[in-house]
Amino acid sequence: MHFLDQAKVYIKSGGGGPGAVAFRREKYAEYGGPDGGNGGAGGDIVFVAVPGLNTLIDFRYTQHFKASRGGHGMGRDRTGKGAEDLVIEVPVGTQILSDDQEEVLADFTEQGQRVVLLQGGMGGRGNASYKTSTNRAPRQHQPGVSGEELWVWLRLKLLADAGLVGLPNAGKSTFLNAVSNAGAKVGDYAFTTLVPKLGVVRHKNREFVLADIPGLIEGAAEGAGIGDRFLGHIERCRVLIHLVDISTADPVEAMHVVEDELAAYGEGLEDKARIVVLNKVDLADAELVAAFSAELIAAGADKVFPISGTTGAGIEALMDAVLSYLPTRTTTENPGHTPRDAADEGDEEPEWDPLG
Repeated sequence: MHFLDQAKVYIKSGGGGPGAVAFRREKYAEYGGPDGGNGGAGGDIVFVAVPGLNTLIDFRYTQHFKASRGGHGMGRDRTGKGAEDLVIEVPVGTQILSDDQEEVLADFTEQGQRVVLLQGGMGGRGNASYKTSTNRAPRQHQPGVSGEELWVWLRLKLLADAGLVGLPNAGKSTFLNAVSNAGAKVGDYAFTTLVPKLGVVRHKNREFVLADIPGLIEGAAEGAGIGDRFLGHIERCRVLIHLVDISTADPVEAMHVVEDELAAYGEGLEDKARIVVLNKVDLADAELVAAFSAELIAAGADKVFPISGTTGAGIEALMDAVLSYLPTRTTTENPGHTPRDAADEGDEEPEWDPLG
């Protein structure tokens, strides 16, 4: 399944139907009179957030959305049929931005949320509505109000409780697989993760959604590597889990590189709660783990959690720490909460779309 987190689409609401020009032709109505009805209203453009969607790939192939026009007015004062609204389904977490991407027009954070983005045009008046004491047989009518149109950007920000950050090959995918059912691709090379992945973590009768994004490198804010384009997917997280690889030449420098890129991106990421994790401790002895942990604390980390995503060492304590940042929510208390992984189980790594 392809992953696409932004798309540009054209939307247009339906125009109102024209009013009718008609006159009574009845056997016992000697003077007749105007009886043209009004036109029907055009269809609205409605966006609704639905569960079960986690990509905007459908908008890669369908980019134009036009609601229907209202029906024509008819004789005998019959109003034209109003057009049905055009309902566009988007994933929860989608934002609708203006064409210049400067204004957020709508932000979908809850399932079932509906926004009427463009209203359909009003139907035109028929000639019956123009009848007056001095204008007994009007022939004027209105054509109906045209619909509104816009080019807008759809941008998806995945909804997750916690987010994973770190340099490429810090072990984020291995960790995600160890604590959830995400089935993320793991490889001994940089950028094995090309698109964000979601996993549902269940720990001590509670569950939360964990997001993994592609690794950051120095200069990501200027476009180095995959850049910072996927950082938007962790903007809504309550806590960030920063994985630092103990096998790197300088773990402290590795931590600073990622922190600097988060600060350069902005959007509040630099102020989010942070849990620093020293990963792959199975590759080092206890003395080295203690030394590097002390260095990370001296460099600004509040506390360091040594773990191994491969063996599972230290993960229990880390998960306890993550839960302390999240609202209480057990699987039995909220049975309707059914977050999904970014890809179905058994699927291959979603393919990154460079045109997205």
